[in-house]
Amino acid sequence: MGKDNFVKEITNIEENFTQWYTDVVLKAELADYAETKGCIAIRPYGYAIWEKIQDYTDKKFKEVGIENFSMPLLIPESLLNKEKDHVEGFAPEVAWVTMGGEEELEEKLCIRPTSETIISTMYSKWIHSWRDLPVLGNQWCNVLRWEKETRPFLRSREFLWQEGHTVHETAKEAIDRTLMMLDIYADVIENLLAIPVLKGKKTEKEKFAGAVDTYTVECLMHDGRALQSATSHYFGQNFSKPFAIKFQNREAKEEFGYTTSWGSTTRLIGAIIMAHGDNRGLKLPPKVAPIQVVMVPIAQHKDGVLDMAYELKNKLAKSFRIKLDDRDNCSPGFKFNDWEMRGVPVRIEIGPRDIENGECILVRRDTLEKETVSFDNLENRLGELLENIHKNMFQECLRRRAEKTSVAYSLDEILQSLETNQGYVKTMWCGDVACEDKIKETTGAHSRCIPFEQEHLADTCPICGKKADTMVVWGRQY
Repeated sequence: MGKDNFVKEITNIEENFTQWYTDVVLKAELADYAETKGCIAIRPYGYAIWEKIQDYTDKKFKEVGIENFSMPLLIPESLLNKEKDHVEGFAPEVAWVTMGGEEELEEKLCIRPTSETIISTMYSKWIHSWRDLPVLGNQWCNVLRWEKETRPFLRSREFLWQEGHTVHETAKEAIDRTLMMLDIYADVIENLLAIPVLKGKKTEKEKFAGAVDTYTVECLMHDGRALQSATSHYFGQNFSKPFAIKFQNREAKEEFGYTTSWGSTTRLIGAIIMAHGDNRGLKLPPKVAPIQVVMVPIAQHKDGVLDMAYELKNKLAKSFRIKLDDRDNCSPGFKFNDWEMRGVPVRIEIGPRDIENGECILVRRDTLEKETVSFDNLENRLGELLENIHKNMFQECLRRRAEKTSVAYSLDEILQSLETNQGYVKTMWCGDVACEDKIKETTGAHSRCIPFEQEHLADTCPICGKKADTMVVWGRQY
């Protein structure tokens, strides 16, 4: 790599968002395409982001009593068929194992697309009395869904996720837990990933297969498409009855438990890329960035430059995730471009004149603003700057979401809003699935959710003209 060879330009984000996204995934070395069709290999830099998400989320889970476990990857066909709505919902995406070595299996095994069935079976063995409840379990694992169209992180056939499954004594406890977990996902996405969420309930048509109710946190991406970023499901007794999750209640009578399920995936990495990135590449929120600060020495061949750089780096490493780029085969300009493309929140530039003056230059990735800071104030200023960057990135997403949110009172207005200012469209809705289908068929938009924070925009449904008491947010999706 020659000293004057800069990072190759990525596709313009406004001209071809899909190609821009792929360029960033590959050039920032987050992931690469694997030889297994429809699957990706997550590279160390991308996996480090997932580890930050996992660590933060898992800590939040444990604070509310969740315990981790591990369940089998393979699920017998007979188990999958026990819950009718569930199997119908997942049938097109299931991959099957039919051979063991050279022998055909007596019963087909599905590679888990989700684990409600196998976990419900185990819970039925473990739960006997109301005293055993609640059961609050979660696993961090991989799943396989035979997606026809794939895209790194957003929709690959095999992906990493966590899936939580709980059993409760009463419906109220289960519903409360469902909403509690949704709030945790909102916390993760807003306070770790710096992306504002829209919280609400899915329509009957869009809910999870087998659920009574599905709740969602939706995020809006740079191009105005929505990303379902995590979901939490209340199952009632839809799984406990077919899988015999029973307990002796306080009146010594047999009763079926009330269950929930909730999950988030490596799709969140895609959300970070698409919500924050720009034409320079990736832009990482400081709390989730594997490297929060990169130090680039200027004229590092001169006496004392690398010595001072290492001294500062070792001091700062106690408080920040910091990397010193001392590569001697590329120019400072290349390094600047390279680390900006990889989304590192703050860059420190230090050269002979800076050392002489007892100061260095800080460059923030989100705004590219520069400032000079003394060595004595460097640690304090970095802490302030990283906090400011997180807040600014969140506010920028919030501003974009406000700009890309429209209100519509007719089908034509819904379509026009999506064509001229793609994003969220708020309308009233009568609750009829035929009207929901009409919007999807005409505009390509799905109902994102029925927001918890309702607004009364009109008295009638924009499709059929009947009375409408519910506001729905619509949007094209990933």
